[in-house]
Amino acid sequence: MVKLGSSLVVDGQGAPRLDVLRDVAAAVAGHVHDGARIAVVSSGAIALGGGRAGLDARRQTLARLQAASALGQAELQQHWRTVFEEHGLNVAQVLLTAVDLTERRSYLNVRDALNALFDVGAVPVLNENDATSTDEISFGDNDVLAAQVAVLLRARLLVLLTAVGGVLARPPGEGDHEVIADGSALAGAVFGPVSALGRGGIESKVAAARLAAAGGVEAVVAAPPDLAALLDGGAAGTRFTAEPRAESSFKLWLRYGKQPASRVRIDDGAVAALRSGGASLLAVGVIDWSDDFRAGDGVLVCDREQREVARGIASVDAAALAGRPSDVEVVHRDRLALVEPAAG
Repeated sequence: MVKLGSSLVVDGQGAPRLDVLRDVAAAVAGHVHDGARIAVVSSGAIALGGGRAGLDARRQTLARLQAASALGQAELQQHWRTVFEEHGLNVAQVLLTAVDLTERRSYLNVRDALNALFDVGAVPVLNENDATSTDEISFGDNDVLAAQVAVLLRARLLVLLTAVGGVLARPPGEGDHEVIADGSALAGAVFGPVSALGRGGIESKVAAARLAAAGGVEAVVAAPPDLAALLDGGAAGTRFTAEPRAESSFKLWLRYGKQPASRVRIDDGAVAALRSGGASLLAVGVIDWSDDFRAGDGVLVCDREQREVARGIASVDAAALAGRPSDVEVVHRDRLALVEPAAG
C-alpha cells in the first residue's frame, strides 16, 4: 500500500503535481502486472477543489471544506486514472469514512471489495470521504486511514510518502537532512510543522507507521523517488518493523478499527484478571466510565491511572453497571483485545 499526502499531490497554487503521480504509477505498474496487489491512498481532493469552492483562509467552514472535497475528488480521480492508463491499468475509486471500519460487517465488506478489485487487476485509489465526514466520523488524516486499511488487508508493506524522505534527526532547515533509518530509534526525534495543504505531517506518519507495525504490517516513511526501490525489496527512509505476533482479523479490528464510545476505568484486580487470567470484564471491577455506552459500542478499558489495558465491545448498556453487580459481564473475553503495557 502506498500513501501520498496533499502536498505531494498538489502544489502551492492548487495545481496537480502530475510528475509525482506519474512516478508513483510507474513504480507500481510493473508489480501490478506481475500480480502484486497494491492500493494507493491519495489525499488532495480538498486542495484541488478549494479554488472552485472559493475556499480561503477566512472561510474554512466544515461545509466549504466538504464542498471543496466533492469538487476536487472527481479531478483527483481523473488524474490517477490518466497516469495509470498510461501503463494499461484500471483504477477504482474507494471513498471511506471511519464508520466503514468501526462496524464489523462494513469492515469485512471493505476488505472483500478491495480484494475483488485486486482480483480483476485494478488499482484501488482510496481517500477519506471528506464530503460527508465530520469530526466525529473522521479518521483524522489519511495516514491513519492507510494504516488501518493496511492492517485490514494484512498488507506486506505500507509506504507513507513524504517530501523529506523519512523521519529527520533534526527539523528541516536545522543542519543536514539526516534520516533516522530505524523507526524504533525515534525517542529523540523532533517533528517539523504540518504542511499548509495537509492535516498530517511527519508526526502523524510516525503514529500511523507504528499502528501498522503493531498490526503486523511493515511500514516505511520515505520519499517518492525511493518507492521503486522499496517495492523491489530495497531499503530507504525510516523503517518500522512489523510485530511478529499474529492475531485474528477480528482482534486487529477491535484494536485498530472499532472506535470507543467510552473510556471504562477498572480496579487492579480486574486488570490482573484480564492480563493474566484471560477473563471477561465484570461490572464488579469497574470503577467508572467517561460516557454512557450501549451494548455493541466500543469501549476503551483503562486502569486506575487511565493507562490503556484493552479495547472491546460492550455486552451491556452502561446503566447495567449501577451498583457494580458481580454477575454482569461488561465485555466478554472473546470480544476483548488486550493492549501491551507501555514501556517503563
